[in-house]
Amino acid sequence: MVTIDMNPGHSFMDGPDLEELAAEIRQCRLCSPYLPLEPRPVLQVGATARILVASQAPGRKAHASGRPFTDASGERLRAWLGMPRDVFYDRSQVAIVPMAFCYPGTGRAGDLPPRPECAAAWRARLLQYLPHLQLTLVIGQYAMAYHLPHAGKTVTDIVGNWRQYWPDTVPLPHPSPRNNLWLQRNPWFEAELIPQLQQRVGAILQQG
Repeated sequence: MVTIDMNPGHSFMDGPDLEELAAEIRQCRLCSPYLPLEPRPVLQVGATARILVASQAPGRKAHASGRPFTDASGERLRAWLGMPRDVFYDRSQVAIVPMAFCYPGTGRAGDLPPRPECAAAWRARLLQYLPHLQLTLVIGQYAMAYHLPHAGKTVTDIVGNWRQYWPDTVPLPHPSPRNNLWLQRNPWFEAELIPQLQQRVGAILQQG
């Protein structure tokens, strides 16, 4: 993975603090030529966050609201976590850092893949400013390819081996309604993994 320095005047270690870096990201126009809408980077970060949601890219509704997971996917994800909406959007506890920060557009089978330029430019730099993470939720194939590059060939294989990464990392399928069939075919996910995940999330949140 190559990290592109969008500010050549900064070295990696003496760069801006988290708030300045997040503001810089929100002004990014790196992928503008490839996006269907005006760039609007969407993320949630706080230096004290203990849970990281490593997702794919904002959907159209998140682009419109400027807030991640303001759609049916977000409702399902919060249900999986057993997490109230106000806690989910508390950046002091939960960081939400997608693989790409802007809505990539829609294709025949749903949203297009996250633009690769985004992670190359920002991801490694940003994650350095989240030192208190105790749990990383790796959601969907593109986040898995980055965070778990040697884990397996399919989402089903990787999620099926979730105990291998427990308790610090949990791979999850995307909570989109488009994955309803996957959930029907893999009932073990909600029967086995979800109760354990909710206990883990609850234990972390109780610390603060």
